[in-house]
Amino acid sequence: MIRVLLADDQALIRGALASMLKLEPDLEVVGEVGSGSEVEAAALRTRPDVVLMDVQMPGKDGLAVTADLARSLPSCKIVICTTFGRPGYLTRAVAAGAVGFLVKDAPPEQLVEAVRRAAAGLRVLDYALASEAMLSGTSPLTAREREVLAEALGGGTVTDIARTLGLSDGTVRNHVSSAMAKTSARTRAEAARIAESNGWL
Repeated sequence: MIRVLLADDQALIRGALASMLKLEPDLEVVGEVGSGSEVEAAALRTRPDVVLMDVQMPGKDGLAVTADLARSLPSCKIVICTTFGRPGYLTRAVAAGAVGFLVKDAPPEQLVEAVRRAAAGLRVLDYALASEAMLSGTSPLTAREREVLAEALGGGTVTDIARTLGLSDGTVRNHVSSAMAKTSARTRAEAARIAESNGWL
């Protein structure tokens, strides 16, 4: 029996996935959580073979949780299952330790098979997205530039961003300028949108 933990902040999606997986004779849903901050504790408690993980969740995003789980429960295989099919997300997920990456509009039988393949130690990646990720390359942004742009998505001023991140206004401006050059953007808001659309944030 393959033990599966579901991590998705949308109760309707989580419930639908659970119902679908429970129909399979070789799969057992051992837990469901709706927040990224709940995943690691639930996984350590239930010891799943596979975690189906969303990316954008409250508390902690799925990519950060994937990295945590890869360290604390290396026997568990993580398959990212997200609405956001962005090549940067796939690249970051694999780097964090995920063995699979699927978008939620994949056919149900593909998702079920992905769970089985992941449990068997195989990689399961969306082919089109993996090809796009290879062509687009890795994120050109530094970790600090990603932090600054993530804050810029909320529309805050340079001073707001500086205060939130504990930096000076000048340091934030330098990071914004560098990120704008790397994304070929004209404004920090545009740079943030480009980075988000590529899955770099």
